Amino acid sequence: MDIRMIEKLIEAAVSQLDFSYTPYSDFKVGAALLAANGNIYGGCNIENAAYTPTNCAERTAFFKAVSEGVRQFDAICIVGGKKGILEEYIAPCGVCRQVMMEFCNPETFQIILAVSKEQYKIFALKDLLPLGFGPENLA
Repeated sequence: MDIRMIEKLIEAAVSQLDFSYTPYSDFKVGAALLAANGNIYGGCNIENAAYTPTNCAERTAFFKAVSEGVRQFDAICIVGGKKGILEEYIAPCGVCRQVMMEFCNPETFQIILAVSKEQYKIFALKDLLPLGFGPENLA
């Protein structure tokens, strides 16, 4: 992936931190999902007093895109931290990895974990969800 696109996704993910709704944990997460058509869908985490209905930033981005008919994706960038301060890499939870498996090729889909434009790591979905269960398993 082109460095300019990586930087653009990092910027977009960081901008989502402003919308994060985290009155309970104050742990803000932002995501920027790159669709195969070139569109970027932002997402933030949204907490709930009942906890279980809380939604992660990654799933927010995916559900926004899918709700608009988009179902092919190339990459996602994830940032986050307490009070929105980026100090460490924030990896997607297991549920988010499973949602990625539903819509993405585990060999080629890239997950960018970033602390800044200069400090980031890129993983393939297959590396974060080895032996993942996806639609092909039900074919």
